[in-house]
Amino acid sequence: MAEKKTAKKATRPAAKRTSDRSGGFTADERAAMKERAQELKAASRRSGKASKEDGERDVLEKIATMPEPDRGMAGRLHAIVTSTAPDLVPRTWYGMPAYSKDGDVLCFFQAASKFKSRYAMFGFSDKANLDDGSVWPTYYALKKLTATEEKKLAALVKKAIS
Repeated sequence: MAEKKTAKKATRPAAKRTSDRSGGFTADERAAMKERAQELKAASRRSGKASKEDGERDVLEKIATMPEPDRGMAGRLHAIVTSTAPDLVPRTWYGMPAYSKDGDVLCFFQAASKFKSRYAMFGFSDKANLDDGSVWPTYYALKKLTATEEKKLAALVKKAIS
């Protein structure tokens, strides 16, 4: 009688998962999507179009809930954007401060604490007029804001709306 051999499958250590089995999104990403859905519901309750005052209130409330140093940076960026581009409409976007023009997000802040990153980000959408040849940055990492960085970001916002 021949001995029956069974092949034992080699096991490898499991890789560290950055997502889960519910579609590949992390808990932080799912939370951001839920915040976006809530923003859309709130906007529809406000007759479909939020006023600038509603957006300002929402952004300031969101900034107030952020831990430091995100709260300080977001507050300074809010002041920079609103003074440099007063026609932009403040709003929240995926639970973060954003600024829109003609209904489209033009620039936004992402707190480091949002996705447990080592730095916050200030970003621009494809609607921003930042084109510079064939390659240009659209996201800027922020560890802290000094007067030099504030001037640079104000210039970028001014160029983005031109």
